[in-house]
Amino acid sequence: MNERAAESDGQEEEDEAPGLRKIIHVDMDAFFASVEQRDNPDLRGKPVAVGGSSGRGVVAAASYEARAYGVRSAMPSVTARRKCPDLIFCKSRFDVYREVSEQIRAIFHHHTPHVEPLSLDEAYLDVTEDIHGIGSATRIAQEIRRAIRETTQLTASAGVSYNKFLAKLASDQNKPDGICVIRPGEGAAFVQSLPIRRFHGVGPKGAEKMARLGIETGADLAQRDLAWLHRHFGSFGDYLYRAARGVDLRPVRTNRIRKSIGGERTFGEDISAGEALRDTLDRIVDIVWERIEGKQAKGRTVTLKLKFTDFQIITRARSLGQPVTDKARFSAIAHEILADELPLPMPIRLMGLTLSNLEREGEDAPRRRDEAQLSLL
Repeated sequence: MNERAAESDGQEEEDEAPGLRKIIHVDMDAFFASVEQRDNPDLRGKPVAVGGSSGRGVVAAASYEARAYGVRSAMPSVTARRKCPDLIFCKSRFDVYREVSEQIRAIFHHHTPHVEPLSLDEAYLDVTEDIHGIGSATRIAQEIRRAIRETTQLTASAGVSYNKFLAKLASDQNKPDGICVIRPGEGAAFVQSLPIRRFHGVGPKGAEKMARLGIETGADLAQRDLAWLHRHFGSFGDYLYRAARGVDLRPVRTNRIRKSIGGERTFGEDISAGEALRDTLDRIVDIVWERIEGKQAKGRTVTLKLKFTDFQIITRARSLGQPVTDKARFSAIAHEILADELPLPMPIRLMGLTLSNLEREGEDAPRRRDEAQLSLL
């Protein structure tokens, strides 16, 4: 249900049954690109991409004008420019994006302490008991979107429902600058009306496999029992079974700790030459480091993933005494790991790179055991 429909029937309350949560998922609209258009009026209404414009650059974010041409985040810049010759590239300004993100989070915390950020531009909020006693998650979401617009001159979309899975689906429903409310009793029908590709966690390959099995929509998925899903999807079948029924019991976690940040590429043709491998790794470094900066993360373990033409997968990791704090160091470690594996025994079809063993922002580096013991004396 979109915002106009929610207001036209006069219902502001969610009329929730006892025990159900009130969850909001807020997602900024084309955040990085929208900040650039806000700060430079000459860019408004034009196709804009944030990221590197060089041959090895990638798109970190694309404005809605650029998306109309098929430009998407994580797309190589050369591909993006081919799709949209008039595309305007802007260099990333993460200091500005973080500042705006802090303004947005302050608005969230004005209404509830239960905020789970997913990135600089999106978060879950549990407003079952809101600070100001408003009582209606729909009204709170509308107030948050209004405050974001007034404070930042940017737009946000929101999804309102009784669990995280539904709220996140809802925030995508009426983008950009929209709101969607899924009330108790509506979740299963809403989910089952969607194409399976809309389910979070179902990627292109997963959607292709499901299509081969006759699953195109949430309704198709809901017709499969748990045993059938386990047989075809293993433990992921548990998630699919619940998702097809709109069920999600996860709470909003204010101290959510991300385990890793990474990215990978599957190639149209298998590659094995050293130069091609190094060029590909450079592209993946660009993608992953944008994500690392966006999440203000620091980590100590760099892992390279290779999937060979026979589908065998190997991972090679290097753990460091100090966290990786700059892109040059991250890239150098990744290339050192790759160099140790060359020449490859056979071509690869996929390469991935991950930074893990993450520290939370402001967390001190772990001390050696002797230093920890001295502090107790």
